[in-house]
Amino acid sequence: MKLRNNISLKMEQRKYYRTIVLSDIHLGTSHSKADEVCHFLSNVDCERLVLNGDIIDGWHLKKSGMRKWQSYHTRFFKILMRMMERKDTQVIYVRGNHDDFLDGLAPLNFYNITIVRDYEIESGGRRYFITHGDVFDRVTTQMRWLAMLGDIGYTFLLSFNSFYNRVRARRGKPYYSLSQQVKQKVKSAVNYISDFEHTLAEFAKVRKYDGIICGHIHHPDNVYYEGIHYLNSGDWVETMSALVEDEEGNWDVVYYTDIVADLPCDKAEAQIITIAS
Repeated sequence: MKLRNNISLKMEQRKYYRTIVLSDIHLGTSHSKADEVCHFLSNVDCERLVLNGDIIDGWHLKKSGMRKWQSYHTRFFKILMRMMERKDTQVIYVRGNHDDFLDGLAPLNFYNITIVRDYEIESGGRRYFITHGDVFDRVTTQMRWLAMLGDIGYTFLLSFNSFYNRVRARRGKPYYSLSQQVKQKVKSAVNYISDFEHTLAEFAKVRKYDGIICGHIHHPDNVYYEGIHYLNSGDWVETMSALVEDEEGNWDVVYYTDIVADLPCDKAEAQIITIAS
């Protein structure tokens, strides 16, 4: 009986945020952590959900066709519809470089969804500019062939990362992002991230914004550059991270691996546990 009550209480607890920002989910690829992001969104409430680019990976779908699209990818959009219907959540979809097929639609407003190239919000009395960030990446904007080549190399690294973690799991070891460690160790990658962050902060400063919110480089962050608040939501391929804003306008980076223990059980999971008890 006590176990049933604990499960019921856990299922009723839901995190609330004023704003949630997600980016780089890359639905349509085998490396997308679609189940994890669906679990996260199914157990939180927010007034505003910003999908900050590369949610659908049009590059990979163009190469492989729809055979890479799985039912759990579709589930992501069903959850969005449920959030809009039940909680009146506003969804802002900012196009990225991998979902640049949306360029022909932006700007577009229908129901509670807005599709745009960039966006502005006010938070805690401060103005923030929201962009996926690819337009500030010289490789993406001026050398698309090199960006495509880099994407192939990155995909290979993720494949090796998956194999490496399957071996670790069999040995009872936790998930370890080998690809993230490679980024941290390779000097050119570290410099690229630093240059990217400074470039966006400088843009925000010139445009008289108090902060800038982006994605693109799969590197979550919450820092200040000369008074400019730089926020990066990370990704759902490696880090499984999101940006969240509370009602006072305070921002944090949250990681799925850190909060999963506090998330409610799925109903099916709860039923299994109840039957077992």
